Amino acid sequence: MAVTLPLASGDYLLDPPVVLAPMAGITNSAFRALCREQGAGLFVSEMVTARALIERRPDTLRMIAPGAGEWPRSVQLYSVDPHTMRAAVTMIGQENLADHIDMNFGCPVPKVTRKGGGAALPYKRKLFASIVDAAVQAAKPFGIPVTVKMRIGIDTDHHTYLDAAQSAAESGVAWVALHARTAEQMYEGKADWSAITRLVEHLKPMGVPVLGNGDIWSGGDGTAMMQETGCAGVVVGRGCLGRPWLFADLVEAFAGGNKKVLPTLHEVREVMFRHGELIVDYFESEDRGCRDLRKHMAWYLKGFRVPSELRRQFGMHSTLAELRQLLDQLTDQPYPVDIAEKPRGRVSHGRPPTLPDGWLLDPNEDVSVELEDAISGG
Repeated sequence: MAVTLPLASGDYLLDPPVVLAPMAGITNSAFRALCREQGAGLFVSEMVTARALIERRPDTLRMIAPGAGEWPRSVQLYSVDPHTMRAAVTMIGQENLADHIDMNFGCPVPKVTRKGGGAALPYKRKLFASIVDAAVQAAKPFGIPVTVKMRIGIDTDHHTYLDAAQSAAESGVAWVALHARTAEQMYEGKADWSAITRLVEHLKPMGVPVLGNGDIWSGGDGTAMMQETGCAGVVVGRGCLGRPWLFADLVEAFAGGNKKVLPTLHEVREVMFRHGELIVDYFESEDRGCRDLRKHMAWYLKGFRVPSELRRQFGMHSTLAELRQLLDQLTDQPYPVDIAEKPRGRVSHGRPPTLPDGWLLDPNEDVSVELEDAISGG
């Protein structure tokens, strides 16, 4: 099992075909390094806006900077304007900033969809096609493969994924990744893997692979998705929060093994400290790095028996020495499978997506969107 990523330097085989999904505030180079060490095949940066990139905002440039030894370098771009997307991709190619570009058409958060971006954008077919085509054509001279990640659609009445995926395939994307939920669902409920199956069949005549995303909490979930849907690979998001070893579990499962990767608490604490060292290096600041790490603490400790006062202190540390002192107080215990392999991360309840006025009136409308790419965080 492998998925081909056609890089300028030659085909890169994702084997096993497991991709770390871009997650805002999470998939910086420190977290990507942890996942690489556990076996992820491709590790995508946090989503960055094309406008922020071409304006060379320092935080945005930091977000796409690779970690030591990171390859292929993968960047996810967001834009609602084909000209800005083309400029950003051209910049990436000319300055050799990435080996792979993914485009975000799946983000459901209001600050993105209210501008017609993310999961809202594929509904406007001409705009979607022009943005994808601009990226693919701009990347072509540099041999950079372009992929897209999308959702099923806006809501149950406005599914967009089949038409959008076909359009992207016609433009020449290397693959299409589908998060099997609508924007309205946000992260609630169960992902509809049958939509992945339909997309696989839809794109099969065009020879474009489909990667599936949604509800992969264990190695077994990854193999089950591929068996049930026929998808060529899987994209892992929330399932690896506080559990970068999920990738090792996926590697084992994809190799046909049945030994689950279940670290003890003392093994988990060393991963936590490793994360701390990496994040401090990333931010070049012990205080900022430790503050950023705090949000991961509850995910790492989920299901383990940790005294409430000690658990509270993990959300307050500001130096690696303090973190080490707290970690050394943890009593070793087995991995809490029944609790830890449950949904984690964002559990936003479904809600009607926020859209531009009149957005749903005509999917064939030739929309001209004034770009307002300034989304916090890049």
